Amino acid sequence: MADLHIQINRDKGGIAGQIASELRDSIRGGRLTPGTRLPATRDLATDLQVSRGVVVEAYEQLVAEGFLVSRVGVGTQVTPKTATRANSTQRTSSRAPLGPRPVRRPAGTPGRAPYYGHRPTSPDLSHFPRERWLAAVRHVLTTVPSDALDYGDPGGVPELREELASYLRRVRAADVRPQNLVIVGGVAQGLSLVLHVLAQQRPLRLAVEDPTSQRQIPLLRRAGAHLVPVPVDEQGLDVRRLAGDAVLVTPAHQYPTGVVLSPARRAALMEWAHAGNRVILEDDYDAEFRFDRDPVGCLQGLAPDRVVLSGSVSKALAPGLRLGWVAAPAELAEAIRRARGELDLGSPVIEQYALAHFLRTGGYDKHLRRMRREYRRRRDALVGALAEELPKIQIRGIDAGLHVYLELPDDWDAHETARTALEVGLQAEPVTPMRESPGAAAVVVGFARLPVHKAAEAVKGLKVRMSGQSVD
Repeated sequence: MADLHIQINRDKGGIAGQIASELRDSIRGGRLTPGTRLPATRDLATDLQVSRGVVVEAYEQLVAEGFLVSRVGVGTQVTPKTATRANSTQRTSSRAPLGPRPVRRPAGTPGRAPYYGHRPTSPDLSHFPRERWLAAVRHVLTTVPSDALDYGDPGGVPELREELASYLRRVRAADVRPQNLVIVGGVAQGLSLVLHVLAQQRPLRLAVEDPTSQRQIPLLRRAGAHLVPVPVDEQGLDVRRLAGDAVLVTPAHQYPTGVVLSPARRAALMEWAHAGNRVILEDDYDAEFRFDRDPVGCLQGLAPDRVVLSGSVSKALAPGLRLGWVAAPAELAEAIRRARGELDLGSPVIEQYALAHFLRTGGYDKHLRRMRREYRRRRDALVGALAEELPKIQIRGIDAGLHVYLELPDDWDAHETARTALEVGLQAEPVTPMRESPGAAAVVVGFARLPVHKAAEAVKGLKVRMSGQSVD
């Protein structure tokens, strides 16, 4: 029987997590070798002077993760292949890291800074909760029946729809039931499906925010919508200038301007939709990351019969998961579900079950709390450096999201500024291609992948490189 030498800090809390972490580290480090039998939960609880339930919870976590196995009559022991697999992974990692190779910068480029992120809206994927997600996947693979891996409901597995409905009601003040949810491969696919269904009923004129992300314009048009740009100001979409059969809006945090749809505009938008029997497509963009106050509830909660809510885990977890949802009125939700089945038979089921488990066990909430704190620190660092070094740049929008909207001095060129920002390690894009109507020169800069200690250095680099223009 192994002597575990577990150290716990009772003042720190989370005793079960501490025990699991100590055992996990011992297995990874090789001190607990494959096949080692662990003490019975009652014996270990007595040794550590904790309740047996705490030890049971720690053992169950590691069983779910695959570090331990538990068999009746044998007890709990280190999984025979765990240490071998871990050591093999370490040896492989030392020779050739998994994943995409780092982009090589051209030789002879003095002072070239690291490249933080792929676009201004990218989250920091180095903080993806790998161990917790792995535990969720292991739990799914050890608990779901075999039939659950067959072709499923194209609308999504019931467990995920139930968990999402509960989450959206609790966190986003949505008025949604599981049967009104369709699981999709991200907001982009969700919008495409909704527009595909609506455009089959009649030619669709879709009002869109101006400026807006130029990446979504092609998919909106391909789905059959004729786009009608509507200006955005400091209160959000100008509802007085709305025209069309439907509108696509990002009320929680507009991209790229970073503004929030004001209460008066929200009320006016609801009136517009009800008066003309129109549809509001709500992209719940960046709703998870409001730093200055609690997020405002979604529009869908105000008018579930008029609003189609779209969201995803792309910013909260990772874009590569391709997991999102659409909440729609019952008849429209059923039409979207049928369209999804005709398109590609639905989303991968293992990932859906894993997300359901992640939501149910609190892992999603915990991860969001952590990332909310971290992204706020990074935004504060960037904004502080800009105010110190480049005070003529005006920072617009609320304290939220993964990007800042920067209005430039009159003699600055947005394309040149964005190009220079990239050279010093700031992920930036000019706003000009996102506009239909003229406006002040501006860029959007992502901060999610910009370490706090690099913000001042990057902004100073931008100031030096733009020294030929007015920066003081």
